[in-house]
Amino acid sequence: MEAPCQKIVWNVLPAIRAAIAVELVRGGVSQVEAARMLEIAPSAVSQYISGKRGYRIGFENEVKESIALLAQDLIDRKQISLIARICGICRQLREGEGGCAGLDSERCGS
Repeated sequence: MEAPCQKIVWNVLPAIRAAIAVELVRGGVSQVEAARMLEIAPSAVSQYISGKRGYRIGFENEVKESIALLAQDLIDRKQISLIARICGICRQLREGEGGCAGLDSERCGS
């Protein structure tokens, strides 16, 4: 049996990171720079961009907006707490209507 936090680590966080990586690259950031910003390996960014990793969860509009805002803040080099912002997006996804609340609890950890 998996704990809900394990499901979040395996499904939710990679999906959030993938969405942020995609937004960064769309915003003109190189994959190497996106990896630096997200404090992950460049190979992970490549896998997120190609859809090989982090593709299991789709997001509703409010979560998409939060991800886009975080990516823009990173592009603008604002001083932010990346971990706190990602945790906030995860919380928003888990609590929001149509987010994790609407997903199979086995996938999301709700």
